[in-house]
Amino acid sequence: MRTTAVIVAAAALFLTAASAGAAAPKPGDVIDASNAESVRDLVSPGVFYMVRHGMRMKIVPPTIIQLPPPYMEATEKYSGQVRLSPDHRSLEGYVAGRPFPLLDPNDPYIAIKLAWNKHYIPIETDDYDLRFFGCESAYVRPGSEPFIIDHIEVGHYAGYKTTGRTEVQPLPTDPDYLQTNRIFLFALYPVLAPEAARGEGLIRYRYGNPDRGDDSWTWSPGTRRLRRLDEAILSTSTGAQTFDPDHYAGFDPKIEEYDYKFLGERVMLAPINAAHVPENPSSDTGGVSPSRENWENRHIYIVEATPRRGGGEARGSLHGRTVMYMDSEIMFTPYVDSYDRAGQLWKNGIYFMTYRDRLVPEARVAIYPFPRVFVVSATNVDVQAGFGTGCYLPSAFTPERECWYINMGAVDRAFFTPEAMRNAAP
Repeated sequence: MRTTAVIVAAAALFLTAASAGAAAPKPGDVIDASNAESVRDLVSPGVFYMVRHGMRMKIVPPTIIQLPPPYMEATEKYSGQVRLSPDHRSLEGYVAGRPFPLLDPNDPYIAIKLAWNKHYIPIETDDYDLRFFGCESAYVRPGSEPFIIDHIEVGHYAGYKTTGRTEVQPLPTDPDYLQTNRIFLFALYPVLAPEAARGEGLIRYRYGNPDRGDDSWTWSPGTRRLRRLDEAILSTSTGAQTFDPDHYAGFDPKIEEYDYKFLGERVMLAPINAAHVPENPSSDTGGVSPSRENWENRHIYIVEATPRRGGGEARGSLHGRTVMYMDSEIMFTPYVDSYDRAGQLWKNGIYFMTYRDRLVPEARVAIYPFPRVFVVSATNVDVQAGFGTGCYLPSAFTPERECWYINMGAVDRAFFTPEAMRNAAP
């Protein structure tokens, strides 16, 4: 615990000093298209595009984030035994907590270590069930009232990890891992709207074997059939939605199918502690994303992910490379930029977060013994087409606002089966 506490305290002091020493912008400033140049070097190219196209930032002092105590304890207990495999692709000796709490920018393998740190993030370690959220797609039209092209509502967006568990039994490893080698289970079902897609869903499994790709299935209510997906589809958006499954939570493909390059670390702006829950689409961007939200100085690691040659999901990826901007405390990505195969900026994803012990003041069930980080909105914009999708967690149309049930045992392995997805369809 002592080592981890020192790391957190040092990061907080660094961020405070960086904020105090910055000439511009400063807390209280509002950044928009008229003064966007002042943040060009403090955000990614994709975020800069959004500011130039209407998104406003309210600059606030940095937030000091304390990681969940069970996660910190697991890091202190187990991290000393974690190492990379001989080929530097996968982990050995990992049990729970952060795999690599001590990072050296001169380490030739810092990029892959950061990728593994992101996989085992403290935002959720055991299970989560995001209930009733909505996504809306629109064209980027600064200053125009939202003109929604597509609206989607989903019943559950859920995940379950069999390794790295810190709060909910079985701890720290679910016996299922020894039987199936699954390290992560994901489910998105049922789609509630639009009516044409009502009942659709997605199931995804990830395996500890570095050479085994993800398994995934979709359910089509029209044909009443399960369909097994090719891995390449998981990195490809379809229809009116600009999100693909790999970018639902920043960038989370199978790690071993990508090469990683460390591009540096610096203080940048990020939306870590949003003030507005629920978030709403703003006319500042034509309804594509929230706006006028809190942004603050954060210590950011920058890592580039490039598809490896060979099989698996990366073989069919349409992205030439993806650049992740990772917050050094929570290891989550407040924003991600993706580039096409010609090297041009293609898509930008922004993940608005907040830090509190409950998502909404009126919560009755999802109340936590310590503050957590919650994602309250996710925006993914195709900057080449000027079209994007914003998801709101919760949305203004949900029947409840507690929304996030994290590490509460709200879902178990039985929830993550193709049969359960099929049976949940209306």
